[in-house]
Amino acid sequence: MSPTTLSAGPEHGHVTFLGAGPGDPGLLTLRAVEALANADVLVAGHEVLDVVRTHARQGVAVVNTDSDPMDALDPFTGPASGPTPRSGTPQLTVVDGASTTVGGPAVRDAAHLVMEAARGGRRVVRAVSGDPGLDAYAAEEMLACAAAGVPFEVVPGVAAAVGVPAYAGVPLRDAEGADVRFVDARTASDRCWTEVGASDGTVVVSTTLDSIAAAAGELVSAGRKPDTPMTVTVAGTTTRQRTWTATLGTIAQTLKQAKVLPSPEGARPVIAVVGERSAAAQREQLSWFESKPLFGWKVLVPRTKEQAASLSDQLRSYGAVPHEVPTIAVEPPRTPQQMERAVKGLVTGRYEWIAFTSVNAVKAVREKFEEYGLDARAFAGIKVAAVGEQTAKALVAFGVKPDLVPSGEQSAAGLLEDWPPYDPVFDPIDRVFLPRADIATETLVAGLIELGWEVDDVTAYRTVRASPPPAETREAIKGGGFDAVLFTSSSTVRNLVGIAGKPHNVTVIACIGPATAKTAEEHGLRVDVMAPEPSVHKLAEALAEFGMRRRAAALDAGDPVTRPSERRPGARRRRTTT
Repeated sequence: MSPTTLSAGPEHGHVTFLGAGPGDPGLLTLRAVEALANADVLVAGHEVLDVVRTHARQGVAVVNTDSDPMDALDPFTGPASGPTPRSGTPQLTVVDGASTTVGGPAVRDAAHLVMEAARGGRRVVRAVSGDPGLDAYAAEEMLACAAAGVPFEVVPGVAAAVGVPAYAGVPLRDAEGADVRFVDARTASDRCWTEVGASDGTVVVSTTLDSIAAAAGELVSAGRKPDTPMTVTVAGTTTRQRTWTATLGTIAQTLKQAKVLPSPEGARPVIAVVGERSAAAQREQLSWFESKPLFGWKVLVPRTKEQAASLSDQLRSYGAVPHEVPTIAVEPPRTPQQMERAVKGLVTGRYEWIAFTSVNAVKAVREKFEEYGLDARAFAGIKVAAVGEQTAKALVAFGVKPDLVPSGEQSAAGLLEDWPPYDPVFDPIDRVFLPRADIATETLVAGLIELGWEVDDVTAYRTVRASPPPAETREAIKGGGFDAVLFTSSSTVRNLVGIAGKPHNVTVIACIGPATAKTAEEHGLRVDVMAPEPSVHKLAEALAEFGMRRRAAALDAGDPVTRPSERRPGARRRRTTT
């Protein structure tokens, strides 16, 4: 039953105990997403909040159970509902419909916090890592709700002990159906170790990096052979995931050689899989996640935020971690009258064609239409051209199917190749409306005039250089913290270098086409990847193919697979000029 349909009194709301899975936001269930969308209050630790928060509705009250103590007004009743609470009441304030996260001493008592959040009929989502059924604290909170008469439900999640091995390419059972035992090494008793040590089945151990060697020793002491295969995975199901394959007797040395221990991150949770039938030896063939072509690569995407979204999604599918840095901002033209006259002319039949050369041009015309109360029907009787696939998709989203998209190169030149010459017999009107950026080139205008058309070349929007990114981003760009950067136009090259500095020489430079590559080289950058055609998605594909070749070369040479940013101390890539 949905939390929105439960009948709860004014004093007691409803609590959904929700499993957020082991870390990958894509592992949230449909039911979890539904519950998050209906929540009034979201209670979780910071790592879980990173997974679930994007699915919560705007204005949801967010309580971070990891926050530091502070005093404030009661977040759940507000100043109008009673006096200032005593120190120790959980604090949270919602300002102007935006979610604000704060904390207080009572966050140490999550059961009390959940009760407070449920007051007044609120719908509370209590999100925990993995699955609520395997979380001892969640069980205590459920009991507290039951004792207080607060209705609750449980939305299961993917347990880390199951999800992490799947992402590490380690099946827990084989065709013979061996037993699988689950052990939390942090709370396991001597009796528990003795039982799993006596079994020949697969053991999944939840522990920490600094305790993994001790857990292996417990299993050996309990009767497991030191040469029993073992895999250890940290940050499972995320792009920070890393897996080591060893045996119970060699895992400590393996981690030491990998410079994992000792480590300030030693307390990080890990999942270890132990057993002859755990397919540890087959991990090389079954490791589908960590073998993605750009796994773990930090890729800089210097575009406007709207343009970067779909490109970032594609990069994530290759295992990359995209970092969007706007290099340009789009603003209205300084003199909007020309645009206003052109839109009115569009409605009154002044034009035979309208040509869109960018997604931003579509957006500018759409916004002007909405300002006048118009919609896609105003394009009736007018032929529409789009410079490429992305611009065409933006038009389709507007409700307009373009009549002309280049069959070859997706550029102004490609559009001209397919553009029909003006024919006074078949074309009653000889005029084209061209809404574009203030810095656009004259290629299309000149070409259309040569074909016999009159062109109203109208500035629909201005592109200005964006503000510099934060200092840590600038340092990462110049210091080699990024593995690759995607340049989608010459302006993104100039603007990124202008606002953030030149990318480090270990960073892979990928360009959308020859003109962009030339600009990159003029700025002293070596171009490693070029898209086979001027498309942002083809550019991402080309980078993925580059990463795949780089990975294959390392494996063939018997070298460890590393990212470009994981350079050896003192190593520098020699630049060549082309």
